Amino acid sequence: MRSGQIKNLTYLKDNRRDLRKTLTPAEAALWELVKNKKLDGRKFRKQVSIENYIVDFYCAEERIVIELDGEVHNHPQVAENDLHRDARLTDLGYTVLRFENKDVFNLTDWVLDEIRSKFK
Repeated sequence: MRSGQIKNLTYLKDNRRDLRKTLTPAEAALWELVKNKKLDGRKFRKQVSIENYIVDFYCAEERIVIELDGEVHNHPQVAENDLHRDARLTDLGYTVLRFENKDVFNLTDWVLDEIRSKFK
């Protein structure tokens, strides 16, 4: 590992690969909308690690992290962990956006507009 490296740490490589192969339905749907620079020419990557966290989607150009949350994120302990995770990523200079899985399907245009609203 390079000194100071915080993205795509080697020890998380297998986890990232497994997560890319087994996207949730919401992740797969959003990926179809943002892959190959489909969203205003911004390049997104899926399942990237930043420090010890594997984020669902990442746009390096905009320093945006997108997380899609299912029911498990309503559990108090998971929600608390999400708050700590988001705070750490924010401290590192990333903008963190969280959407519920159902919003990707039911409010697709709103989700894309929310992402676009963070572009410089």
